[in-house]
Amino acid sequence: MTDLRIVFMGTPGFAVGVLQKLIEEKKNIVGVITAPDKPAGRGRKLKPSEVKEYALAQNLTVLQPTNLKDEDFISELQSLNANLQIVVAFRMLPKVVWQMPEFGTFNLHASLLPQYRGAAPINWAIINGEEKTGVTTFFIDEKIDTGAILLKKEVLISERETIGTLHDVLMNKGSDLVVETVQLIENGNTSTKNQTQSNTLKEAPKLTKENTKINWSASVEKIDAHIRGLNPFPAAWSFLFNNKDEHKVKIYDCDFEIEKHSLEIGKILATKKELKIAVTNGYLIINEMQLPGKRKMDIKSLLNGYEFDENSKMM
Repeated sequence: MTDLRIVFMGTPGFAVGVLQKLIEEKKNIVGVITAPDKPAGRGRKLKPSEVKEYALAQNLTVLQPTNLKDEDFISELQSLNANLQIVVAFRMLPKVVWQMPEFGTFNLHASLLPQYRGAAPINWAIINGEEKTGVTTFFIDEKIDTGAILLKKEVLISERETIGTLHDVLMNKGSDLVVETVQLIENGNTSTKNQTQSNTLKEAPKLTKENTKINWSASVEKIDAHIRGLNPFPAAWSFLFNNKDEHKVKIYDCDFEIEKHSLEIGKILATKKELKIAVTNGYLIINEMQLPGKRKMDIKSLLNGYEFDENSKMM
């Protein structure tokens, strides 16, 4: 069995789950690479990444390069003398980094590659109404998420799945897959499969202000999937027009009814207990929403202190 010296690269909570599993399985982590501390909160104090916080608690060596091609960083990375690198939710690596270790650099991606290459695969699988997704380990190459595949595991997407629930399922499944991949490399049993090229591949682009905005002209099923695919973070949003004012609101949780009607798209129907939005083929029923400058609230609590006029609408 090969004695592996592993450098782990990652930043968010998703990566923490994988690193924790590697530690639990007594894998030899000789260093952790993560993003530099960033200003956060009202005081804009520097906040470490979730991976850094966990790694320091485990007394692991942590490097936080701003430039992955910087000579000092490359020298520090070489000094760790790793023979395998594992990447989970980090950033694109330069060739000088991913080619460094003897046994290569592999990545865990939260989709069934080659589908949903990109920055937000978990979100887009829900937004697009997929019935299944999964996790994939693959060796990194020059392009994004295109390298030779090591292992895959499928996960079914439940009917009312949100990014919050599916994130944790895939993190746990991915943690097991990473350990399994490491064991294959330790035992010299790896075999890879090149990714297929197709014109029907679905992408998972970075989430932006534009693609997280609700399109009220879509079907109620698509709007519902869009909201679930962004709940709890970063949250779907819309412009609310009420009492001649315009507000940017976030919508977290909803249900829907399919029903024919003749109301204008986006029209709001509000009672003391319920808030419905008219769309092309029915009504979106909002369960949880956030007004600007306010906390996220269930709709009954919000309606207790906020009134919608008869001409209010979402756009």
